[in-house]
Amino acid sequence: MHEVSLAGDVLASVEAAAKRERFVRVKVLRLEVGRLAGVEVEALRFALEAIATGTCLAGARVEVEEPSGSAWCMTCNATVPLAVRGDPCAHCGGYWLQPNGGTELRIVDLTVDDA
Repeated sequence: MHEVSLAGDVLASVEAAAKRERFVRVKVLRLEVGRLAGVEVEALRFALEAIATGTCLAGARVEVEEPSGSAWCMTCNATVPLAVRGDPCAHCGGYWLQPNGGTELRIVDLTVDDA
């Protein structure tokens, strides 16, 4: 389950921000996890909760946005929606697609408590 590793990376980034920006607790962590990112959102939530004990992320509400996927079709030269990797182009039915959206995992923002 690579979500545990991803959760560790998110926690490390949040703790680095806490040190740099001098806040003590995160109230809300907002993430963007694209539908083509290959991340199981509930497993990521579980992993974040499991490793947050004793950190500035303990007790934080985790909000996750899941943007849809998109890809550039090299056959018909169009950007098309892509629900799942391996699906054909919605316009031409071809499979020569380069995902270009919905592949991200990123921290959007934090609501913090500085006291």
